[in-house]
Amino acid sequence: MSTPVPHNGHEHELEPEFGLPEPLPKTERILWQGTPDWRSLAVRVFHLRKLALYFAAIFALRAWFLLSEGSSVGAVALDLLKLSPIPLFALASLAGVAWLTGRTTVYTITDRRVVLRIGIVLTLTFNLPLPTLRNADLHGNTDGTGDIALRIPESDRIAYLHLWPHARPWHVKHPQPMLRSVPDAPAVAQLLATAWAEATGVGPVAATRRQPAMPAAPRAHEEPQHGAVPAH
Repeated sequence: MSTPVPHNGHEHELEPEFGLPEPLPKTERILWQGTPDWRSLAVRVFHLRKLALYFAAIFALRAWFLLSEGSSVGAVALDLLKLSPIPLFALASLAGVAWLTGRTTVYTITDRRVVLRIGIVLTLTFNLPLPTLRNADLHGNTDGTGDIALRIPESDRIAYLHLWPHARPWHVKHPQPMLRSVPDAPAVAQLLATAWAEATGVGPVAATRRQPAMPAAPRAHEEPQHGAVPAH
Protein backbone atom coordinates (compact mmCIF):
# COMPACT_ATOMS: atom_id res chain seq x y z
CA MET A 1 0.00 0.00 0.00
CA SER A 2 1.56 3.29 -1.04
CA THR A 3 -0.19 6.63 -1.21
CA PRO A 4 1.54 9.36 -3.25
CA VAL A 5 1.48 12.81 -1.70
CA PRO A 6 1.70 15.88 -3.95
CA HIS A 7 4.59 18.22 -3.24
CA ASN A 8 3.12 20.76 -0.87
CA GLY A 9 5.27 23.85 -0.85
CA HIS A 10 8.40 25.38 -2.35
CA GLU A 11 9.97 25.50 1.12
CA HIS A 12 10.48 21.72 0.91
CA GLU A 13 11.79 21.54 -2.64
CA LEU A 14 15.33 20.92 -1.39
CA GLU A 15 14.40 17.87 0.66
CA PRO A 16 16.58 14.91 -0.35
CA GLU A 17 13.41 12.85 -0.42
CA PHE A 18 9.91 14.24 0.01
CA GLY A 19 8.86 14.20 3.67
CA LEU A 20 12.18 12.70 4.80
CA PRO A 21 15.36 14.26 6.22
CA GLU A 22 17.65 12.12 4.05
CA PRO A 23 17.43 9.68 1.14
CA LEU A 24 16.16 6.26 2.11
CA PRO A 25 18.66 3.40 2.12
CA LYS A 26 18.21 1.06 -0.83
CA THR A 27 17.09 -1.65 1.59
CA GLU A 28 14.23 0.48 2.98
CA ARG A 29 10.97 1.21 1.21
CA ILE A 30 8.06 3.58 1.77
CA LEU A 31 4.80 1.82 2.56
CA TRP A 32 2.60 4.89 2.94
CA GLN A 33 2.74 8.67 2.98
CA GLY A 34 -0.07 11.00 3.90
CA THR A 35 -1.06 14.37 5.29
CA PRO A 36 -3.73 15.39 7.80
CA ASP A 37 -7.15 16.43 6.54
CA TRP A 38 -7.06 20.14 7.40
CA ARG A 39 -10.84 20.39 7.78
CA SER A 40 -10.78 17.64 10.38
CA LEU A 41 -7.85 19.39 12.09
CA ALA A 42 -9.82 22.65 12.18
CA VAL A 43 -12.78 20.99 13.90
CA ARG A 44 -11.07 18.49 16.20
CA VAL A 45 -7.70 20.04 17.02
CA PHE A 46 -8.37 23.77 16.77
CA HIS A 47 -12.03 23.48 17.84
CA LEU A 48 -13.32 25.76 15.10
CA ARG A 49 -16.91 24.54 15.46
CA LYS A 50 -16.95 25.08 19.23
CA LEU A 51 -15.56 28.58 18.83
CA ALA A 52 -18.20 29.38 16.21
CA LEU A 53 -20.93 28.20 18.60
CA TYR A 54 -19.40 30.32 21.36
CA PHE A 55 -19.51 33.46 19.22
CA ALA A 56 -23.06 32.62 18.12
CA ALA A 57 -24.13 32.38 21.77
CA ILE A 58 -22.44 35.72 22.56
CA PHE A 59 -24.21 37.38 19.64
CA ALA A 60 -27.55 35.89 20.70
CA LEU A 61 -27.10 37.22 24.24
CA ARG A 62 -26.10 40.61 22.86
CA ALA A 63 -29.19 40.74 20.65
CA TRP A 64 -31.46 39.67 23.53
CA PHE A 65 -29.99 42.36 25.79
CA LEU A 66 -30.40 45.13 23.20
CA LEU A 67 -33.97 44.09 22.37
CA SER A 68 -34.86 43.99 26.06
CA GLU A 69 -33.52 47.54 26.36
CA GLY A 70 -35.92 48.71 23.67
CA SER A 71 -33.64 48.78 20.62
CA SER A 72 -35.23 48.16 17.24
CA VAL A 73 -34.48 45.06 15.19
CA GLY A 74 -32.63 47.21 12.66
CA ALA A 75 -30.47 48.79 15.33
CA VAL A 76 -29.65 45.38 16.79
CA ALA A 77 -28.71 44.01 13.36
CA LEU A 78 -26.44 47.01 12.72
CA ASP A 79 -24.77 46.59 16.11
CA LEU A 80 -24.07 42.91 15.49
CA LEU A 81 -22.79 43.69 12.00
CA LYS A 82 -20.25 46.10 13.46
CA LEU A 83 -19.03 43.39 15.86
CA SER A 84 -18.88 40.61 13.27
CA PRO A 85 -15.29 41.28 12.02
CA ILE A 86 -13.89 40.13 15.37
CA PRO A 87 -15.27 36.55 15.34
CA LEU A 88 -14.81 36.27 11.59
CA PHE A 89 -11.13 37.16 11.92
CA ALA A 90 -10.67 34.68 14.78
CA LEU A 91 -12.38 31.85 12.89
CA ALA A 92 -10.52 32.61 9.67
CA SER A 93 -7.21 32.68 11.55
CA LEU A 94 -7.83 29.26 13.10
CA ALA A 95 -8.91 27.82 9.76
CA GLY A 96 -5.74 29.24 8.22
CA VAL A 97 -3.54 27.65 10.87
CA ALA A 98 -5.29 24.31 10.33
CA TRP A 99 -4.74 24.60 6.56
CA LEU A 100 -1.06 25.45 7.01
CA THR A 101 -0.64 22.58 9.47
CA GLY A 102 -2.07 20.15 6.97
CA ARG A 103 -0.06 21.62 4.12
CA THR A 104 3.31 21.46 5.89
CA THR A 105 2.89 18.04 7.53
CA VAL A 106 3.90 14.73 6.00
CA TYR A 107 3.56 11.39 7.77
CA THR A 108 5.60 8.52 6.35
CA ILE A 109 5.54 4.83 7.21
CA THR A 110 8.37 2.68 5.88
CA ASP A 111 9.15 -0.94 6.56
CA ARG A 112 11.55 0.24 9.29
CA ARG A 113 10.17 3.41 10.87
CA VAL A 114 7.54 6.10 11.16
CA VAL A 115 8.62 9.61 10.20
CA LEU A 116 6.80 12.80 11.14
CA ARG A 117 7.79 15.93 9.25
CA ILE A 118 5.98 18.74 11.05
CA GLY A 119 6.16 22.49 11.64
CA ILE A 120 4.83 25.59 9.91
CA VAL A 121 7.72 27.99 10.58
CA LEU A 122 10.42 25.68 11.93
CA THR A 123 10.40 22.23 10.35
CA LEU A 124 11.14 19.28 12.63
CA THR A 125 11.52 15.66 11.61
CA PHE A 126 11.00 12.82 14.07
CA ASN A 127 12.22 9.32 13.22
CA LEU A 128 10.52 6.56 15.19
CA PRO A 129 12.02 3.12 14.46
CA LEU A 130 9.30 0.47 14.36
CA PRO A 131 10.94 -1.85 16.95
CA THR A 132 10.83 0.96 19.53
CA LEU A 133 7.05 1.44 19.27
CA ARG A 134 5.43 -0.15 22.28
CA ASN A 135 1.82 0.53 21.42
CA ALA A 136 -0.37 2.22 18.80
CA ASP A 137 -3.86 3.49 19.56
CA LEU A 138 -6.41 4.18 16.84
CA HIS A 139 -9.16 6.72 17.47
CA GLY A 140 -11.70 6.94 14.66
CA ASN A 141 -13.66 10.08 13.80
CA THR A 142 -17.15 10.27 12.36
CA ASP A 143 -15.89 11.88 9.15
CA GLY A 144 -13.77 8.88 8.23
CA THR A 145 -10.48 10.33 9.44
CA GLY A 146 -8.70 9.12 12.55
CA ASP A 147 -5.83 9.68 14.93
CA ILE A 148 -3.07 7.13 15.52
CA ALA A 149 -1.10 7.66 18.74
CA LEU A 150 2.32 6.05 19.05
CA ARG A 151 3.64 5.12 22.50
CA ILE A 152 7.40 5.27 22.67
CA PRO A 153 9.72 4.27 25.56
CA GLU A 154 9.70 6.75 28.41
CA SER A 155 13.47 7.09 28.04
CA ASP A 156 12.94 8.60 24.58
CA ARG A 157 11.60 11.98 25.60
CA ILE A 158 10.14 14.40 23.09
CA ALA A 159 8.89 17.75 24.36
CA TYR A 160 5.11 18.06 24.11
CA LEU A 161 5.37 21.56 22.66
CA HIS A 162 7.73 20.30 19.95
CA LEU A 163 5.12 17.78 18.87
CA TRP A 164 1.88 19.75 19.24
CA PRO A 165 -0.54 19.48 17.56
CA HIS A 166 0.85 16.09 16.54
CA ALA A 167 0.73 14.85 20.12
CA ARG A 168 -1.82 12.81 22.01
CA PRO A 169 -3.97 15.18 24.09
CA TRP A 170 -3.37 15.30 27.85
CA HIS A 171 -0.27 13.06 27.71
CA VAL A 172 2.13 15.81 28.75
CA LYS A 173 4.44 13.98 31.14
CA HIS A 174 5.14 11.21 28.63
CA PRO A 175 4.18 12.70 25.25
CA GLN A 176 3.02 10.37 22.51
CA PRO A 177 3.52 11.34 18.85
CA MET A 178 0.23 11.20 16.97
CA LEU A 179 -0.72 11.03 13.33
CA ARG A 180 -3.65 13.46 13.36
CA SER A 181 -6.77 13.44 11.17
CA VAL A 182 -5.42 10.76 8.83
CA PRO A 183 -7.80 9.85 5.99
CA ASP A 184 -8.76 6.15 5.97
CA ALA A 185 -7.12 5.78 9.38
CA PRO A 186 -8.17 2.13 10.03
CA ALA A 187 -6.36 0.97 6.88
CA VAL A 188 -3.27 3.01 7.80
CA ALA A 189 -3.31 1.61 11.34
CA GLN A 190 -3.54 -1.93 10.00
CA LEU A 191 -0.64 -1.27 7.64
CA LEU A 192 1.38 0.09 10.57
CA ALA A 193 0.54 -2.96 12.70
CA THR A 194 1.60 -5.30 9.91
CA ALA A 195 4.84 -3.38 9.30
CA TRP A 196 5.62 -3.45 13.03
CA ALA A 197 4.99 -7.19 13.21
CA GLU A 198 7.28 -7.82 10.25
CA ALA A 199 10.00 -5.52 11.63
CA THR A 200 9.96 -7.14 15.07
CA GLY A 201 9.19 -10.72 14.04
CA VAL A 202 6.44 -10.94 16.64
CA GLY A 203 3.75 -12.12 14.23
CA PRO A 204 0.50 -10.71 12.82
CA VAL A 205 -1.16 -7.97 14.83
CA ALA A 206 -4.68 -6.70 14.13
CA ALA A 207 -5.55 -3.03 14.42
CA THR A 208 -9.23 -2.86 15.36
CA ARG A 209 -11.74 -0.46 16.88
CA ARG A 210 -13.95 -1.51 19.74
CA GLN A 211 -16.16 1.53 19.24
CA PRO A 212 -15.99 4.46 16.78
CA ALA A 213 -14.99 6.88 19.54
CA MET A 214 -12.80 4.54 21.60
CA PRO A 215 -9.13 3.75 21.02
CA ALA A 216 -8.01 0.28 20.08
CA ALA A 217 -4.40 -0.78 20.12
CA PRO A 218 -2.20 -3.09 18.18
CA ARG A 219 0.05 -4.18 21.05
CA ALA A 220 3.80 -4.35 20.84
CA HIS A 221 6.33 -5.90 23.19
CA GLU A 222 7.12 -4.11 26.46
CA GLU A 223 10.90 -4.40 26.40
CA PRO A 224 12.73 -1.06 26.59
CA GLN A 225 14.25 0.05 23.30
CA HIS A 226 16.02 3.07 21.88
CA GLY A 227 14.41 5.37 19.37
CA ALA A 228 12.37 8.50 18.78
CA VAL A 229 15.22 10.58 17.46
CA PRO A 230 14.21 14.12 16.48
CA ALA A 231 16.15 15.61 13.60
CA HIS A 232 16.02 19.14 12.26
